[in-house]
Amino acid sequence: MIDPPELMLATPTDRRFSDDDWLFERKLNGVRALSIRDGWRPQLWSRAHKRLDDTYPDLVELLAGAGTTRFVADGEIVRDGDTVRYHLFDLLYVDGTDLTGRPLWERKEILRTAFRFGGPLHYTEHREGDGEDYYRHACDNGWEGLIAKRADSPYVGGRSADWLKFKCVRSQAFVVGGFTEPQGSRAGFGALIVGYHENGALRYAGKVGTGYDHATLRALRARMDAMAQDTSPFADPVPEPTAHWIRPELVVHVGFSEWTREGRLRHPRFGGLRTDTPPADVVREQR
Repeated sequence: MIDPPELMLATPTDRRFSDDDWLFERKLNGVRALSIRDGWRPQLWSRAHKRLDDTYPDLVELLAGAGTTRFVADGEIVRDGDTVRYHLFDLLYVDGTDLTGRPLWERKEILRTAFRFGGPLHYTEHREGDGEDYYRHACDNGWEGLIAKRADSPYVGGRSADWLKFKCVRSQAFVVGGFTEPQGSRAGFGALIVGYHENGALRYAGKVGTGYDHATLRALRARMDAMAQDTSPFADPVPEPTAHWIRPELVVHVGFSEWTREGRLRHPRFGGLRTDTPPADVVREQR
């Protein structure tokens, strides 16, 4: 079986531009997933090289009947309520041919014809050249943003300046180090206490108290109770008298408006668990 390669990652930027040498795709908020098939049953791998087959068995079956029997494809799994969709945006290998050295535009052309798209399996469309107008369209329609990709770029593992993030709102992954007690009629917990790594230490970034439904509040509380520890995992003081501390192993996606002068999140909102990001990789993203 083909070993999962290192994923190519986009670099956040404040620069918005239009350029005929670049492609612009919708930025999806889901789980990055590599799909691999080498003549047998397809496999799904996370960014952290963990198998996702048991989590998304319907997608595995879909890929088994969607086209070629030998491929490595890159994409994003997006859940919307009970609906799960797999958006493919790149093709690394197909039928024994290594495509990673070929330009992106060519890889996407091959991807479009390599699979039978439909239902939960989506081909990720793009716009050429006019990134600024497409960015305005993205933000006006409530998208998270765009990914700008140099059209002639090869696929290279790791973070690259050939792929750039245009975010409409600030968002990133954070590590959960604790939670507060719920107030009033609220169940589960009040807020998650989150942070990021800096020079080997977990730095406190604030509390995230919105964005949860009742099921998530209860499920997360049960999970965190099993991860309890007596001392704070944060290097900074956390001014929370009702704080419960946990092992810093959970990663969540958080949207927010800005960083305060004190290094805290302003208007943070829970956006879901991140299973594709190791806690040690979570740092404060620069924009």
